[in-house]
Amino acid sequence: MLKNHQPHFNINRRRFLKGATAAALLSSFGTYGLDLIYRDSPWRVGLIGAGWYGTMDLWRLLQVAPCEIVAICDVDRRHRETAALQAKARQPSGKMPRTYRDYRRMLDTHEFDIVLIGTPDHWHALTAIHAMERGANLYLQKPISVDVLEGEAILSTARKLGRKVQIGTQRRSTPHLVEAREKIVRQGLLGTIGHVEICCYYHMRANGNPPLQEVPEFLDYDLWTGPAPMRPYDGLPHKRWWRTFMEYGNGIMGDMCVHMLDAVRWMLDLGWPDQISSEGGILVQTEGKSNITDTQTAIFHYPDFKIHWTHRSWGTPEDPEYPWAFKIFGEKGTLAGDVMKYEFTSSQDDTIIRGDVLYEREKYPADLEEKDIELHAVPATRRHLLDLLTTIGTDKAPVASIEEGHISSASCILANLALEIGRPVAYDPIKHIIPGDTEASALLMRAYREGWEHPYGKS
Repeated sequence: MLKNHQPHFNINRRRFLKGATAAALLSSFGTYGLDLIYRDSPWRVGLIGAGWYGTMDLWRLLQVAPCEIVAICDVDRRHRETAALQAKARQPSGKMPRTYRDYRRMLDTHEFDIVLIGTPDHWHALTAIHAMERGANLYLQKPISVDVLEGEAILSTARKLGRKVQIGTQRRSTPHLVEAREKIVRQGLLGTIGHVEICCYYHMRANGNPPLQEVPEFLDYDLWTGPAPMRPYDGLPHKRWWRTFMEYGNGIMGDMCVHMLDAVRWMLDLGWPDQISSEGGILVQTEGKSNITDTQTAIFHYPDFKIHWTHRSWGTPEDPEYPWAFKIFGEKGTLAGDVMKYEFTSSQDDTIIRGDVLYEREKYPADLEEKDIELHAVPATRRHLLDLLTTIGTDKAPVASIEEGHISSASCILANLALEIGRPVAYDPIKHIIPGDTEASALLMRAYREGWEHPYGKS
């Protein structure tokens, strides 16, 4: 096993960053980024999954710390070659990263301080565990897994090897939501919490009937599929198409509920729910191949209140001002929040407190030239990545640690499980079972495709 590379700092050896000056960093993040600017050697970075969000995360990392992008892996040759050329142009050394089709070869060839994983969900567990075993700390996109016991395997590996893992639930680093947590929740303005609602009404469910096609020569579709069931190829799965199939993820629950559930858990210091129930199905958008729900509710039971989730990928949102959001109802007032804003309304008087999203266009003008960038999200991603770096080599946990990411991810997976079997479930995170329900417990681990081995129980 590779020895984990530890950071060394020397304030006299300055490495000037492309895309973000030291002054911009300090004004954006405060002095806790100082050592990362004046670091003796750059962080050795690898990327697995060089599509939309994988590269968006990678460019943010270059903006906040001195890095050397050593290698990039993607099963799509066009993705990996494009990302490598962009990395060469962006990173201070001007070096071209090595490119790989198979992540196993990449991880076995190089040493990394940090590996970013931006693959589809069905690849998260195997890539994360292998990268940690080879000495890397992780920035792992959400949800951390497609089944509950994959998540347990990732968590077990991280604990055993002492790796730092930051999950891409970056609401915990979103400036205006951090402000809402400090100014509203922690100051007790809500009073006793009695109810929480979270939702997504985006029309984001890809649904069509494309014909079967020949796999293009630039894509290794067998390796893209990996441990998941092999679907007949009917077009590039990138970005949206794979998300519409349960073979690769957990639908809108795993994609969108995980963010809002995690944000509420963080705001209110909540752990595992006592019980989870869910109802829904494909009720309206029945014409296409998609097999994820278009309508679903889930209830996450906590001792003093319940968190109610609703998504519909059709129709209009219940509250057009908050189409993907949380609302926390307290005896003294209500806090509503989303990726763009928050608003507290007092029930005691006429007090209204608002906060808005932070943009950093002037500090990071290169953001404006980046295709498909989420300008509202990248300030949070920069802070999220910086938070990860400050924990490496310390006993501090990242703000969206693997433990927290597992609870939020598994809770959403369990909601889908409850929907499938038609009854509530209560997961035991110590025994890794659903007590008294052998049928439900058997669904905590998906079958892997022949030739691939599930990681649970191996670490």
